[in-house]
Amino acid sequence: MTLGYGRQWINDDDIAEVVKVLRGDWLTMGPAVDAFEKTLADYAGVKHAVTFSSGTAALHGAMHASGMGAGDFAVTSALTFVATSNSVIYTGATPIFADIDDTFCMDIKKADESIQSHGGRVKAVIPVSFGGYPLDMAGFRELADRYNAVLIEDASHAFGRRKFDADMTTLSFHPVKHITTAEGGAVLTDNDTYARKLRMFRNHGTTRNAAEFVDTPDGPWHSEMQELGYNYRLSEIHSALGLSQMRRLDAFVDRRREIARLYFRELSGVDGLILPPNKEGHLWHLFIVRVDNAELHREFFAHLRDNDIRLQVHYRPVPLQPYYRDKYGYKAGDFPEAERYYRQAVSLPIYPLMTDDDVMRVCGCIKNFAWR
Repeated sequence: MTLGYGRQWINDDDIAEVVKVLRGDWLTMGPAVDAFEKTLADYAGVKHAVTFSSGTAALHGAMHASGMGAGDFAVTSALTFVATSNSVIYTGATPIFADIDDTFCMDIKKADESIQSHGGRVKAVIPVSFGGYPLDMAGFRELADRYNAVLIEDASHAFGRRKFDADMTTLSFHPVKHITTAEGGAVLTDNDTYARKLRMFRNHGTTRNAAEFVDTPDGPWHSEMQELGYNYRLSEIHSALGLSQMRRLDAFVDRRREIARLYFRELSGVDGLILPPNKEGHLWHLFIVRVDNAELHREFFAHLRDNDIRLQVHYRPVPLQPYYRDKYGYKAGDFPEAERYYRQAVSLPIYPLMTDDDVMRVCGCIKNFAWR
């Protein structure tokens, strides 16, 4: 059987909950959405969870709610999925990047240097909990406060903890994440103003809340478009799946941690392999090893692929993508730590459906590689 780096786990309960919605009266923006948002907020310990049609849409919503626009800058990690910085560009603002430290997450000092190099002007600080690593949010809070910036955590890899300290935190529910709604995302916040902006933004910039009306209502059907928004709504079908998945979130996280412990036990003595940074609270969306000799990187990847173990590399540094090179002038050597990481990194399979035998199969294949 082929092992991929990630995979969803859909059971009969998930299917039954989706079927209930399909047989019901609502297919979008109904009671399942409300219930899913309340469950998310309660789990995360925040006042508001606003769902979106994807993690990228959630990021876009957070950037919009922050007031970001043309002429603004936002700093984020050079090592992330392109959606993080793309969502800044969607608002008309400009993303700037900082290199990583040995946690694979954005280096706070380098983020400060990047902000200083742009005249100290920054609208948002956007750290990424890369792979599920628990960030130093106190350090990023101090950085954001120093520049009077909004703190937005991209926690797409890190749902499963119960404390979120950013002004807004974005989640993704893609199939390889800790829970899935097939496609979907959310923004967590304690800020009532941000929550209101987020809800309007995902629904064409409209509101049906009489307390928010600018005009005198024409009748009970009255609604108002007060700003330009998008159709970023999450459906009842997706929300029903998410609600069902939430019942197993803690079990999913526990199993990921068990798999990580097995990897550490079995691979700690493999000469030539660098194991990932570990810290209490790690959520293990990804288990990333590095090949010490970068010249063997391709061979290592091919060796596992030839044994039906489908790996991935997360990610090519964003500033070195052709679009970013062409638009902003970035070049090789600008982010040496992220670039060194990219030349060595491989994401091993890690997902709750994996058995211990699956993990041992991966480890055995790695040990059988012709290290030299």
